[in-house]
Amino acid sequence: MAILHTDIPTRTQVDALLTARAPESVSLYLPTNPASTGEAERIGLQNLTSQALEQLREAGADKDDVAELAEHLADLVEDDEFFRYQARSLAVFATPASINTFRLPNHLREVVEVSDRFHLKPLLRSITFPQTALVLALAQNSVRLLEIVPDMDPVNIDVPGMPKDVDSAVGRAFPADRSPMRRLQAAEGKKVRIRQFARQVDRALRPVLRGDVPLILAATEPLQSIFRSVSGAPELARVGLTGNPEESTDRELGSAARDVLDDLHVDRLRDLHRLFEQRTGQGRTVTDIADVARQATMGAVDTVFVDIDHTVPGFIDEVGAVRFEGTDDAVAYGVVDEIARRVWLTGGQVLAVRQQDIPGGGGTAAILRYAP
Repeated sequence: MAILHTDIPTRTQVDALLTARAPESVSLYLPTNPASTGEAERIGLQNLTSQALEQLREAGADKDDVAELAEHLADLVEDDEFFRYQARSLAVFATPASINTFRLPNHLREVVEVSDRFHLKPLLRSITFPQTALVLALAQNSVRLLEIVPDMDPVNIDVPGMPKDVDSAVGRAFPADRSPMRRLQAAEGKKVRIRQFARQVDRALRPVLRGDVPLILAATEPLQSIFRSVSGAPELARVGLTGNPEESTDRELGSAARDVLDDLHVDRLRDLHRLFEQRTGQGRTVTDIADVARQATMGAVDTVFVDIDHTVPGFIDEVGAVRFEGTDDAVAYGVVDEIARRVWLTGGQVLAVRQQDIPGGGGTAAILRYAP
């Protein structure tokens, strides 16, 4: 079974990439196959590297800097161990002084971008709508945590300190009794024990939870409700899987969890589109790229939708005025990518989506913090 090896960027890593500046900044995106030997991906990276270096030479970049950059990328191509473990896409950000890579679960197209800054819209897709999830299969007699990744079988995660079941966590079950009062007391005592068990599970989970990956709970009642009442994990999805998880295989839980994940994404996008319509009625939305760029520069954008698949070459000056360019070379950068950068760094929300998911169907759309 192939395992999807991912490196989802943290907020700090994205901040660093967004603020990095170097005259020869190369951004490469390459589709990859986790079941591949890596040979096809290495050839693909070589081809993208050649295109990037040619752009730099045509732009008159320093020969020594180009040579340093070429060496970084050639070393990566020759790294057999690295290419043995891939996800669905590979993102590479290189300058003459450094190289960073991220293995992403999203299906991204080939991209070569060269300028004085990195091209990050496709990378932000992995943060906008997580493609992975954790499933907590919780029952009174068993607990297991599964990592769900696209197109792969679930992977069991070993969690230190995780209780195995209710009895081993909080003691033996209450004895049965025919008396109605005793039965009531036993039922209440059982809920107390389940609540204690749920707290132990929640505590064990905390170190392994990741803020960008939702946690989907698979449990029957009353365990489903009890765990939700004691868990403060922000990653816990509001929709869970019902039914006894002990009666489902890991693969069956994974399939059901992917449906939940898809529904979460659809719901979030629907809510944002509804908000966009509401704000439009209040005069607090813009869809023209030039208008969005100006508002982003002023820090007035609350949420921006950006198209991850298309690049609009050009420049945005310090007051937000846009100058469009006819060709995408090693000097111009992506205008929409720069809009995303400015919104992100001023505390706004960036949604890296496909064009059909952008209100109005253009390359970008923004919800403003206040009416202009």
